[in-house]
Amino acid sequence: MLKFVPILLANVAYDDYKIWKMDVKTTFLNENLLEDVYMAQLKGFVDPKEALKVYKLQRSIYRLKQVSRSWNLHFDETKK
Repeated sequence: MLKFVPILLANVAYDDYKIWKMDVKTTFLNENLLEDVYMAQLKGFVDPKEALKVYKLQRSIYRLKQVSRSWNLHFDETKK
């Protein structure tokens, strides 16, 4: 991997390309959800008064399968 970076940078400089950086983890955490997703309380964080409650997510959380599709739709709309 480390051998690849100088080669990539040399090609970018030679061809006068622009380099864009995107923080994928943060991006996935801030994506709005297009459908309703519910989540049970995590072990160790269960409220004893409301142990049977589930939560409706307003934004995505890490490793949520729906986020990838949501981002693909977002990019498709941006291209148009």
